[in-house]
Amino acid sequence: MDTRFAPYWWDTAKPVAAPFGPLPAAVDVVVVGSGFTGLRAALVLARGGRNVVVLDREDPGFGAARRNAGFLGRVLKKSFIDLRNKRGLGHAIRVYRELDDAYQTLMHFIAEEKIGCFAARDGRFVGATSPAHYELLARELDALNKHLNLPYAMIGRQDVRNELATDIYCGGATVPDLGSLHPGQYHQGLLDRTVAAGVLIRGHVEIKTFVRQSGVYRFIVTTTAGNVAARDVIVATNGYTTAQLGWWSRRVIPFQGYMAATEELAPELARKIIPHRRVVIDTNTNIDFFRLAPDSNRILFGGATAAGMQSADEIASKMQAILARTLPDLQHVKLSHVWTGFCAGTFDLMPHAGGRDGLWHAMGYNFAGVTMGTYLGHKIGQQILGDASGQTVFSQDPFPTMPLYRGKPWFLSAAMRYFDWSDRKTARTPLHKL
Repeated sequence: MDTRFAPYWWDTAKPVAAPFGPLPAAVDVVVVGSGFTGLRAALVLARGGRNVVVLDREDPGFGAARRNAGFLGRVLKKSFIDLRNKRGLGHAIRVYRELDDAYQTLMHFIAEEKIGCFAARDGRFVGATSPAHYELLARELDALNKHLNLPYAMIGRQDVRNELATDIYCGGATVPDLGSLHPGQYHQGLLDRTVAAGVLIRGHVEIKTFVRQSGVYRFIVTTTAGNVAARDVIVATNGYTTAQLGWWSRRVIPFQGYMAATEELAPELARKIIPHRRVVIDTNTNIDFFRLAPDSNRILFGGATAAGMQSADEIASKMQAILARTLPDLQHVKLSHVWTGFCAGTFDLMPHAGGRDGLWHAMGYNFAGVTMGTYLGHKIGQQILGDASGQTVFSQDPFPTMPLYRGKPWFLSAAMRYFDWSDRKTARTPLHKL
C-alpha cells in the first residue's frame, strides 16, 4: 500500500487556486495570509463595510489551516498555574476566561454560519506520562475548576483503556466539553463565506515591503504581482512568516509538526482504540496526539515536533514507531498519509495580537491555531473597525523577541532536547517535592 505524502484532510478539502487577476490599485485593508486568522479578519471587515484583499504566497489553505490536527480547546503552553504564579491570579483568570470565550465563540460561529466541518464536543483525554505529571495535571485542572468552573475528571491507570487502547499512561484526565473538527472543511467554509462577502483573494503573491506614506492610504504594499495602496495592513502568517516580514519574523518561532493517518480500520477496531471519540494528548511538553478521523475509521496522530525530518519515508518511519509504542493493536497497520506543516511558537509561549498606526498582526498560537487563530482574527477585524469589543488580553503585553534572532530558529533542536530533559526530570521527581 502506497503512503501519500499529503494531508489526510486534502482528500475532501484540497486547496484550490484563487482566481487569477490583477490587484486593485487601492483597498481599505490588505491581509497577508489566507489561514484562519486572515480570513476571519477579512470577513469581519468586509461585513463591516471595508474593501479587503487577502494575499497569500501559496494557494489559499496550503499552510497550517488544512494541515493541523483539528483539536479545539482552551489550552496554552503557559499553564494557568504558571500565569498565576508569575502574573497574579487576576491575570491568569482573564487569560483563561478569554481562552474559553475563544472556544465558545468559534463553536457558535460554525453553527451560525452553517459550516459543515464535523465540529463536535466529544471531549479530550490527557494521558499522564508519569505519576508526577499526573499530580501536576490534577493541580492545573483543579485550579481551572475552582476559579473558572471548567469541568474535568481524573482517571486512574486502571481506567485508561476506557479512553485509549494503551498501557503507557499511568492515568490521566478527561475534559468532557472540548472538541474537534475537520480543519480542511472548516477552512473551505470560512473561505467560501469570505469570498461571498466581497473579499478579493489572490494566491501566489509574495509581499516585498510595506512603504508608509501620507494621506488616506497609509501604505503602499509592494508585491510580486504589483503594488496596492491600503489604509491598514494585517500580517497573519504565523508559522509561514518570511524574512521579508522583518519585525514579525523576529518574534515568531516557526517549527515543523508531523502527522499521519492509518489505513481504514475495521469499525470495531477503531472503537476499541478510542472508545468515546475523544481527542487525545499526553502531558509531555513535546506531545504525542491522537484522534479518530471525523469522516472515516482511521486514526490520525502526530508527534516528534521539530525533529527536522524532511522525506516521506523518514516521517513515516517515525510515525510508525509512535503508533507501535503507544497503540500496540495497530503496530502492523499501514499508514495511508503522512504530512508535515509549520506552526509557530513565541518567546513567552503566548499568542499576540495588536498593532498601531495601521499595521496589525495576530500570530504565535503555540499549538492552539484553530481556536486562537479564528478568535484573534475576529478581534483584529473589530479593532480596525473601531469596535470596543475587539479588545483582548492578548493585545496588552509587548511581543517579545531576543537579541540576534532574525526568524531562523537555530536553537530549536537544543530547545526540544531541553523540553525532553525537563519532562524526564519531572517524571523522576518525588510527589512530595512537586
